[in-house]
Amino acid sequence: MKKMNPVVHFEMPAEDRTRMTNFYSGVFGWKAQQLGPEMGNYVIVKTTETGENGFPKNPGIINGGLFDKTPDNKVTSVVIAVDDIRESMKAVEAAGGTILGGSYKAGEPDDIPGVGLYCAFLDTEGNRVSMLQPNPMM
Repeated sequence: MKKMNPVVHFEMPAEDRTRMTNFYSGVFGWKAQQLGPEMGNYVIVKTTETGENGFPKNPGIINGGLFDKTPDNKVTSVVIAVDDIRESMKAVEAAGGTILGGSYKAGEPDDIPGVGLYCAFLDTEGNRVSMLQPNPMM
């Protein structure tokens, strides 16, 4: 039986990250942390309390992030944790999916400092999904 890989994060596009952060903070009480240009101005979104390690205290609840909406990237997506991203990238393609952008053109996933290896893909139905091979400390 194949190991199940869990959804560990969600990502939502934003035209105005401040407006979107204020909306989710005001309506649902989410907390946001704006990262700098070295991290693509990504916004970390906490939907639940986290421990000292930064992970949710309650099993099964995930946090997420906001990124700049572009014409090519304007849909909400989930991030799936995998043990070996390169093998998973091959498996996506073998099953009929398509690996998207980033440095994958050179055959490698994106390396997010302090987080792990990341790659976005389209499934067989055209849904944008991502996968992450977390750093060992995670």
